[in-house]
Amino acid sequence: MLKLLRDVLATAIASGLLLASSSVMADGEKTYQVTITNITHSINFTPILVASHGKGVSLFDLGSAASDELATIAESGNAAPLAAKLLDEGAADVQNSGALLKPGESVTVYVKRTHGARYISVASMMLPTNDGFIALNGIKVPKHGTATYYSVGYDAGSEPNDELCISIPGPTCGGTGPSPDAGGEGYVHINRGIHGIGDLAPDVYDWRNPVAKISITRANNDD
Repeated sequence: MLKLLRDVLATAIASGLLLASSSVMADGEKTYQVTITNITHSINFTPILVASHGKGVSLFDLGSAASDELATIAESGNAAPLAAKLLDEGAADVQNSGALLKPGESVTVYVKRTHGARYISVASMMLPTNDGFIALNGIKVPKHGTATYYSVGYDAGSEPNDELCISIPGPTCGGTGPSPDAGGEGYVHINRGIHGIGDLAPDVYDWRNPVAKISITRANNDD
């Protein structure tokens, strides 16, 4: 179901177009400027979904089962199903950063600012993990200036954390995901990191929270 290498490549290609359009949009339309910084030592983030939307939209509830769309991005990095779901739910805009975000790097994504879209959500897979992800889950934007938030590493609970490269996509492992052993914890929770039970060395790939810094600015602020 989650053919990572093809999905991520397809997503990256599509995301590049979205990123180009968001750069143009930032010159004229009222926008939110969302800057994501990877503050881990060895973890990559897949192309990052950023959405502007109204109140009541939620990517997940801690302690509850992940939606299929969230599980897809958490297991494979493919943001397309979650983007479509958010647009169906009335999101004003959904954009994508267009590329992997390496440790220590930052990327800025612009999303449309409309009267009702006063909330921002962000999601991206953490590589190499089985179903780890970063997120902002419906954060209200600042009225003025810039507000900064931090994301911990979350776990979708949709796949066992076997830490086997065959189960993990991306540049480190090159797997396809999901794990051959179907099933996970069954609910979204704080990711417990890398423990060395499979192919990944914890002294290299484990982390301490938070894992991402996310700054939101009300751009073109003329109202």
